[in-house]
Amino acid sequence: MALRTVKLTINGRLSSVEADDSTPLVYVLRDELGLKGTRLGCGQSQCGACHVMLDGVSVPACDTPLWAVENKVVVTIEGLGQPDALHALQQAFIDEQAAQCGYCVSGILVSAAALLAKRPQPSEAQIRDALDPHLCRCGAHNRMVRAVLKAAAAGAGT
Repeated sequence: MALRTVKLTINGRLSSVEADDSTPLVYVLRDELGLKGTRLGCGQSQCGACHVMLDGVSVPACDTPLWAVENKVVVTIEGLGQPDALHALQQAFIDEQAAQCGYCVSGILVSAAALLAKRPQPSEAQIRDALDPHLCRCGAHNRMVRAVLKAAAAGAGT
């Protein structure tokens, strides 16, 4: 395992990480950078819990190797909003009680933010399509869709 320094921008800050090129991004975020909001679910890109934005596109961090993010912009759940200044999606999820256990929510919020950045006024079908890769065992999908629609109406994507 050959370590090397990789530079990337995470949540607006330039970071340098020393790791093997094949290290999955989720481990770099959680273990090297202390960003625990990105969850590791299945580890096989099947559940959506680990999604982050990579240059504006929602991707699974569990099977995105470090080499693939070099000199790119990564946004995690920690980059969407702050406790005193929530992202409109975060506030809408609270308002609509769209999170139950919360394990899947960070990946869902990141994917919803990527959707709204690309399509500020998505239809319900487009939201469902964007959230389709995410598994939520709590069954809160309908509330999540309502929350994304609410955030879109509030101008979250503009």
